[in-house]
Amino acid sequence: MSHYLYKLLLPALMIGSSVTLNAQEQPKKSDSLPKLGSADQVDNRLELDQKVTKPLLELPFLTPYFDFKEGVKTSSGLGFATEYSSLFVGTNADMGQGKASSGIWKFYGSWDLVGRKSGNSGALIFKVEHRHKYGNIPPKSLGLDMGYVGFIAPPFSNDGWRATNLYWRQRFMKGRLAVVAGFLDVTDFFDVYALASPWMHFTNFAFSTGAAAVNVPNDGYLGLSVGGWISDKVYGIAGFGDINSDPSDIFNGFDAFFTKKEYFKHVEIGITSSKDYMLLDNIHVSFWQRDATSATGDPNGWGLVLSATKYLQETYLPFFRYAYTKDAGSLLQHSIVAGIGYQPLPGSHLAGFAFNWGQVNETTFGTGLDDQFAFELFYRLQLSSKVAVTPDLQYMINPALNPEQASIFLYSLRARIVL
Repeated sequence: MSHYLYKLLLPALMIGSSVTLNAQEQPKKSDSLPKLGSADQVDNRLELDQKVTKPLLELPFLTPYFDFKEGVKTSSGLGFATEYSSLFVGTNADMGQGKASSGIWKFYGSWDLVGRKSGNSGALIFKVEHRHKYGNIPPKSLGLDMGYVGFIAPPFSNDGWRATNLYWRQRFMKGRLAVVAGFLDVTDFFDVYALASPWMHFTNFAFSTGAAAVNVPNDGYLGLSVGGWISDKVYGIAGFGDINSDPSDIFNGFDAFFTKKEYFKHVEIGITSSKDYMLLDNIHVSFWQRDATSATGDPNGWGLVLSATKYLQETYLPFFRYAYTKDAGSLLQHSIVAGIGYQPLPGSHLAGFAFNWGQVNETTFGTGLDDQFAFELFYRLQLSSKVAVTPDLQYMINPALNPEQASIFLYSLRARIVL
């Protein structure tokens, strides 16, 4: 990468800070502390889906069902939801299938079983999914299939049934400290920022967790994570888990955890403007290390992610991210991301635009490959508070594994319904 590009993008680091939640929410003052975790962490997802505002239409015939759900939560502490998402992607790629499609059904919940009124609640968190393709390949396979070193919407795969989450979440010190242990999704607690959700935001993995420069373990991995407030404006998150866990057969993770002893470890420190704005105003740095993996042959390695996001005028969300990795089997070894989110009203329709420069990881793909550039633009339209559709455009320059094609254009349509 040229020195000119570094000089062009580096000042963006000064714009602000990164987050752990969704840009669709307006921060509000309250006595409860913000929850550390991604927008798709079950507790946060259940809460965020209640805060959609100004949809194009409403579905009043569903009101009795949602009243029933609220009654269950009030009486038993069990909050739950089910959703279905679809994604269709087309390209002008000369290599590979050229198109992909997939669907995902999910059922998830958070069941407060201990200390519901104490502020130190303990809850069972669960999420089960069925991931299935519609055509020849799912979107997850499309990137490498067309010669681009990257993933397009990696959750949209053909994995079938899987248990993404099954863990215990315990809060201490009136919510200042939280511990989760069990079968986790590492992206819920590692390098989370406002527009990282593949269900709600960008689909290119370069604009998600680790900026495509971290070989994150599969979800449903057996591990532990701890997060808490060090001061009023500083928080920390740390954790580790088993690289070899399999979400399609999670309980075999116990054997892998104690016999193979191959782990992914991470630690993060973040600074926010205030607890109330921690989800949208924040700078963080995440360090990680990954052991060599016998099953896949990935080498050991380590890296870091710097992330910055700023919420401006309750409308704009500019962000800047940089990730570096040493070996570890990742897609990229250097990755720079800059972009902006735009939401005219908090909780309503959302637009996002982002740019990525990526240097392909030489230990994974070999030397001599071109640097890649990617652009993505999406607009999430809230048809109702429970239904959203998201058209998306992407433009990729220098797909490293397809030297015959200088650029590739992608177009996609994503839909989500949550009940």
